[in-house]
Amino acid sequence: MTSTVSPLAGKPLAPGLLVDVAKLTKAYFDLPDPGQASQRVAFGTSGHRGSSLLLSFNEAHILAIAQAICLYRKGNGIDGPLFLGIDTHALSRPAFETSLEVFAANGVVTMVDEDLRFTPTPVISHAIIGYNRGLSAGLADGVVISPSHNPPADGGFKYNPPHGGPADTDATGWIERKANELMAGGLAGITRMPYAKALACEFTRRHDYITPYVEDLADIVDMEAIRSSGVSIGIDPLGGAGLDYYAPIIERYGLNATVVDTTLDPTFAFMPADWDGKIRMDCSSPYAMTHLIGMKDRFDVAFANDTDADRHGIVARSSGLMNPNHYLAVAIAYLFENRPGWRSDAAIGKTIVSSAMIDRVAAKLGRRLVEVPVGFKWFVDGLSDGSFGFGGEESAGASFLRQDGTSWTTDKDGLILGLLAAEITAVTGSDPGERYVELTRDLGEPLYARIDAPASREQKAVLKTLSRQQIKTDTLAGEPITAVLNEAPGNGAAIGGVKVVTADGWFCARPSGTEEVYKIYAESFRSNAHLRQIQDEAQAIINAAFAAA
Repeated sequence: MTSTVSPLAGKPLAPGLLVDVAKLTKAYFDLPDPGQASQRVAFGTSGHRGSSLLLSFNEAHILAIAQAICLYRKGNGIDGPLFLGIDTHALSRPAFETSLEVFAANGVVTMVDEDLRFTPTPVISHAIIGYNRGLSAGLADGVVISPSHNPPADGGFKYNPPHGGPADTDATGWIERKANELMAGGLAGITRMPYAKALACEFTRRHDYITPYVEDLADIVDMEAIRSSGVSIGIDPLGGAGLDYYAPIIERYGLNATVVDTTLDPTFAFMPADWDGKIRMDCSSPYAMTHLIGMKDRFDVAFANDTDADRHGIVARSSGLMNPNHYLAVAIAYLFENRPGWRSDAAIGKTIVSSAMIDRVAAKLGRRLVEVPVGFKWFVDGLSDGSFGFGGEESAGASFLRQDGTSWTTDKDGLILGLLAAEITAVTGSDPGERYVELTRDLGEPLYARIDAPASREQKAVLKTLSRQQIKTDTLAGEPITAVLNEAPGNGAAIGGVKVVTADGWFCARPSGTEEVYKIYAESFRSNAHLRQIQDEAQAIINAAFAAA
């Protein structure tokens, strides 16, 4: 990142800097102004996110979104149960109550945790897929109320249709438009009932989410290999929705594992601040992961999840916190050599900004590589039909198939990626950090970084449609440019930016959807100096295109 690291990074925050939960939940009932763009419903790649303090995640938003989902279900013939899960952010509970009021009043059978506790994103996906297996009608879908790893003042609301994965832009666009129509109309079209009545009504069903997920884990991870090896495992749920799951997993499979922190606190005061001095449950951040990194010598391998447990952070005894790209390469190399039940043509899915190390691993394995735009939704079809053995993105999110080659989840699953690190350690006798070093000896050692650079709204629009003709150079960092991509080679979908590739490096520039910046992802297989040269020339190329526009 180009921003200066805060002196608070990696340290606990003083009480006065923590979120005021009472103020946050009180503001949830404030009325947003639908005439203000920042206060309307806006679905990004991971649903609608915002904060009640900014009038961007309030009761009105959730009423409108929940009603829009009911209308979307009716219009698309989705009439099975809706699996509803929440994480541990303070705004998740009131949003759960609001949405249940609407779902129940609309006659939607809604499956809630039997103890009204927390449910990870991948568990919702697993439940949807399990329910729908073999059905052609009466299909289930789901909602996860979570802003993922975002700060404690944020809330989030995600919809997963019957395929179990993130909704595509057609679905989210329709839901967003309808929700904003309802808000603009003063919520006149909302059907709801009081929460106590909704909780007790025939349409709300208590559901055991934990047992089916835990029992099925042996179908996707070699739990017996982990148990019999005695490999020692450290697990940190980072105060998130995984809190209720790891004790049953440890007990069921007899693992030599320790949950290092079971704190449940909506202020997340136990979390060290991230790079910018804000609390963020980002399990790929060395600052947010300070505590678990400090424990690395206590365990053979350790891992953490973000708040809805769809991301993973792997801490190896040999190397500390692994770069997400490094672990994806290790996981892919291991899985495709140790899953004989997968189809011989099962492909490897990666996002356009993930490391080219994955390309080299795929070539070594003789497996087809499918490179797609940013967003896990692009892996849904392949993970559904078994044509993708693995799908992963550089932001530490991935999933893979069951050992028999059938679908497990079509959303990211941080729990199985953490347990896979333990399986790798148990089966190979080397932790994932050591396995990565072995890969680099054979395939080269990449250096990867992301920086942010300023860009106006107009410049971001230019970048989104930048073409080969607008790039006035044939070389990058001393190498001939071999490809300029506006579309992902794996599926031809627009990447919302540009990727420039050479034999030993590449960069990808994409506009931010929320800030006046653009992101430059870059990688070199040569040296740090070569990486910096790629970054500098990337900015020069983009700035020249801005100037010419």
